[in-house]
Amino acid sequence: MKEAAPKGLAWRRAATLAAVVGLALLAITPFVSDYGLHVLITSLYYTILAASWNLLAGFTGQFSLAQQAFAAIGAYTSGLVTTLFDLPPSVGIFCGVAFSALLGLCLGRLVLRMRAIYLAIATWAFAETVHILLTAAYSLTRGELGLTVPPLVEGLSPRGFYVVFVLVTLACVLLMYAMLRSPLGIFMRAIRDDELRAESLGIDATRIKTLVFTASSAFAGLAGALYAHYVVVLSPQIADFSEMAKLVIMTVVGGLGTFAGPLIGAGPIQVLNLYLAKYGEWDMVIFALVVIALMRANRGGLVDLLTKLRLKTQLPSR
Repeated sequence: MKEAAPKGLAWRRAATLAAVVGLALLAITPFVSDYGLHVLITSLYYTILAASWNLLAGFTGQFSLAQQAFAAIGAYTSGLVTTLFDLPPSVGIFCGVAFSALLGLCLGRLVLRMRAIYLAIATWAFAETVHILLTAAYSLTRGELGLTVPPLVEGLSPRGFYVVFVLVTLACVLLMYAMLRSPLGIFMRAIRDDELRAESLGIDATRIKTLVFTASSAFAGLAGALYAHYVVVLSPQIADFSEMAKLVIMTVVGGLGTFAGPLIGAGPIQVLNLYLAKYGEWDMVIFALVVIALMRANRGGLVDLLTKLRLKTQLPSR
């Protein structure tokens, strides 16, 4: 009975915080231009991807490099289902999530016995294969010309899309929070900290890692499928490795292995990335220098920096 109160209190705090953040995000819509809404929508898309990758890399210690590939799989699956079979986008999104989860399960069973650099190389190879297939299968995906898919709702305004992305992002974040507050979250952290010791205590590490990999892939597929019906034209660029690099940077800058890290890191990094795009080929150089400076100043990310600032502002207790 003693543990029920803290858990209930934590859930009430999480629900309250989610409601406050959601209302704040929705309240600014009348004051933001259409381009500003586009920036916010893409930031929410990357927030789901970064947070889902953090489940795998930050909390389970499995450094996968295929998160953007699962977003692309979800996007193209939903796009092809809706265009080839003339089905509504809601059915396409469901198919995109299901197929991403299925491939995540299959890939996880194949590669999650590997560790460290070997896992990273195997997942990178999978992601590059997806990128090449999307580019080369012109008769199906139209390659670099782009695959045109129907919008989520015909005539839906940018503000309508923004509301949908806010609600879906909050739902995904709460589901991830539930995972981390459950016994599964304890097993994930145990595997991250010492996999051999976790196995010696009776934890089926391969099963837990596969489960988290599947869930992470499903979240990525959902983000990609929803994004597909927002941008309307899909390009293989969505599976490019630069997208994975962006997710890693967002998570690390925010705070790898912290729940709030990707949530507060995705938006600023996406805004910075869009702002630096005007410098052409120099944008990635400037972007890299900014990230290096941030990591040099505080390796724990923005979460650690905010924690230190909060502690400094508190009066010393007597």
